[in-house]
Amino acid sequence: MKAEYWNVEDSQVMEKTGKKLADWKMILDDFKAAERKSNEVVAFLQADFGVPRYWARTLVTNYLKK
Repeated sequence: MKAEYWNVEDSQVMEKTGKKLADWKMILDDFKAAERKSNEVVAFLQADFGVPRYWARTLVTNYLKK
């Protein structure tokens, strides 16, 4: 995956998800996202937070790459 797909700015994330990257990092840490399959984490963000699939995938990839 190209870096421009996951290397996003806080302003972009706020506009599309309503939260900052730091907020999503805490949520994903609490969910133990690094220990789960990425599809499971994407589904969690979609179901529990209403994040659109593209942005859920972007957040998960960003989280795992950093």
